[in-house]
Amino acid sequence: MNTSVSQNQRVLSGMRPTGLLHLGHYHGVLKNWIELQHSYECFFFVADWHALTTHYENPSIIAQSGIDLVIDWLAAGVNPGSSTIFIQSRVPEHAELFTLLSMITPLGWLERVPSYKDQQDKLKDMDLSTYGFLGYPLLQSSDILIYKAGHVPVGEDQVAHVELTREVARRFNHLYGKEIDFEEKAQIAIKKMGKKNAKIYNNLLKRYQEQGDGEALSVGHALLDSQQNISIGDKERLVGYLEGGGRIILPEPQSLLTASPKMPGLDGQKMSKSYNNAIALRESPKQIEKKIKTMPTDPARIRRTDAGDPEKCPVWQLHQVYSSDDLKKEIIEGCTTAGIGCVDCKRHIIDSILVELKPIQQRAKDYQEDLASVENIINEGCEEARDVARDTMEEVRKAMGITLR
Repeated sequence: MNTSVSQNQRVLSGMRPTGLLHLGHYHGVLKNWIELQHSYECFFFVADWHALTTHYENPSIIAQSGIDLVIDWLAAGVNPGSSTIFIQSRVPEHAELFTLLSMITPLGWLERVPSYKDQQDKLKDMDLSTYGFLGYPLLQSSDILIYKAGHVPVGEDQVAHVELTREVARRFNHLYGKEIDFEEKAQIAIKKMGKKNAKIYNNLLKRYQEQGDGEALSVGHALLDSQQNISIGDKERLVGYLEGGGRIILPEPQSLLTASPKMPGLDGQKMSKSYNNAIALRESPKQIEKKIKTMPTDPARIRRTDAGDPEKCPVWQLHQVYSSDDLKKEIIEGCTTAGIGCVDCKRHIIDSILVELKPIQQRAKDYQEDLASVENIINEGCEEARDVARDTMEEVRKAMGITLR
């Protein structure tokens, strides 16, 4: 889809291939992707270049992990018929846009991204004093802008990355959106809308630019999205004209805040491979049962007859994710009165996880046995993604004046 409407309805998200996915990924990201693919034009990618920013000394796991990522996505329910699935490094235009944007992005913008220092503190065993690590937020911006994604699903801790992307897009449009005869071309585009819509547009233009009416801006965007008689270039031109600037080449994306529940790990902390407290999506039932049974519980419950406090027990956090309200009431009463033991409490969680993962694991097994189909899905997704990326780069090169055509 190559329309302004589709750009506004386009979602971009990715994952770094650094190992098998776990329940935290499923509940925190994949379930949201599965919902989004029914309402948006979704682009989901394996961020293998991003993985190199921290795993450059040991890149051997990246390629295989990328295939495993896609298998897990498909097994969880991401539909290649509804979404474009691709690998970042197989769309080299990402790197080209990253390079061009790096020419105009102030160094201070990258240094102030909160995750820059946070990650350095958390990953002290890695040498992250590299240009690639400093620049990875700009590579993320390139990932988003090259598809002109209207929405980026993020948690609150990632909003700063989307804000950086908006600033970069705004700076690019300010520098390169000033085309010759811009106003004359905008007036011609207005006439193409027809007399009625042209009159509405001019009225909204006056209300926004002379009176500062924010609602007029929103209505103007909606009006332009609905136009079928004008080209993409004219729509972008009229958006820029409405906002008082030049032609918008790289639209500013919006954060799509997702309600991603904190998936607790086996020790009560957030589930993470680096904490060694995760349950992988493809973990065997026997291993899952062993991990849950050996989870720590309320330290006050030394004996079966001792009463406990669910709030002090990591297992209770898993009940928040998996158990119904009625079952949670039973668990609270049973724990605080010593009516049930920790083994009984854990049994519910074991059963729930096994039921959840059984169909996912079966689908993953099917894909593992038919890797040719997985490769076909990736190949088709890469071609679809690259078609969009090529179109964007053609616009970017022309705007920057580094191509004669």
